[in-house]
Amino acid sequence: MKNAGDPSVPPVTVPFVRSARASGRRLAMLTAYDFPTARLLDQAGIDILLVGDSVGNNVLGYDSTLPVTMEEMLHHVKAVARGVKRALVVADMPYLSYQTGKRDAIRNAGRFLKEAGAAAVKIEGGRRRAALVRALVDAEIPVMGHIGLTPQSVHVMGGYKVQGKRLDEARALVEDAQALEEAGAFSLVLEGMPEMVGRKVTESIGIPTLGIGAGRHCDGQVLVFHDFAGLSQGQVPRFVRRYADLAGIVTEATRRYIEDVRSGAFPSEAETYSMPSAVDAPPRR
Repeated sequence: MKNAGDPSVPPVTVPFVRSARASGRRLAMLTAYDFPTARLLDQAGIDILLVGDSVGNNVLGYDSTLPVTMEEMLHHVKAVARGVKRALVVADMPYLSYQTGKRDAIRNAGRFLKEAGAAAVKIEGGRRRAALVRALVDAEIPVMGHIGLTPQSVHVMGGYKVQGKRLDEARALVEDAQALEEAGAFSLVLEGMPEMVGRKVTESIGIPTLGIGAGRHCDGQVLVFHDFAGLSQGQVPRFVRRYADLAGIVTEATRRYIEDVRSGAFPSEAETYSMPSAVDAPPRR
C-alpha cells in the first residue's frame, strides 16, 4: 500500500466520498483534534478525519459537547488541517453555531473552510435541518449530515440512548436521511441505532453512510480516536473496538521515567552535553 504522503496518492475529496458506494469502497473515518495525531492517521491512509465537537469530552475536559465554542473548534481544526496531506478534513459545527439561523450557520461554516482549512462541515439533525443544509450547499459549503443519537440533543433525548427502537422512530430516521440527501448532503453519520435500522437507512438513500454504533451495513465506519486508541477513561460504548492501549503504554512509560529520575539513572552520560576538551578547543589568536 502506498503511503498517504506519496504524491501519486490522490487526496480524498467530497466527490470521492460521495461516489464511494458506487466504487465499492468502504470508508474509514476517525476523529482527530491535533497536528501530530492527524499526521499519523493521515500517513496511515485514513479516508476522513472528523474534528468532532467531541474534543470537549476527550481533550478539553467538559462533561458533554455542549460547552464547545466556535473559537475552540477553529483552533483544533486548524491544527488538524496542518497535519493532513490526503484525508478529507470535516469540521463539526458546535452547539449554537447553526441552530440560530441560516446567516449564522453560513458565516460559521464558512470560517471552517476559509480560516481553518476544512473541506466540509458536519451538522446534527434530520428533516428540521434540511433547509439549512440546502442553504449551506448553495453557499458552496459541503455538508455531512448526522442523525440518530445526536449528542447535542442529549437533554432532549434524556441521555445518550439508542435511537430508532420503535417502528415510528425507525421510519422517522429513514425520512430524515432522505430529506438530508435531497437537501444536498454528501454523506451521513448514523449514530446509535439498531443494525436493522442502520441498514434500512443506508438502503433508502444514494449517498454513503458512516456508522458509529449503527451496525455492519453502513458504507463506512467512524470511531472517536480516544476510544479507538485506548485513551478513554471509564466504560466505552458497546460499539467501540479498542485497537491499542495507549493509556497503558503511556502510564508504564511514565512510571519508568519517574523511577529513573529518582534513582539517578536518567539522564545518563550519553544524554548529557560536555565541554570540549583542550585539544578540540579552537586556538587562541
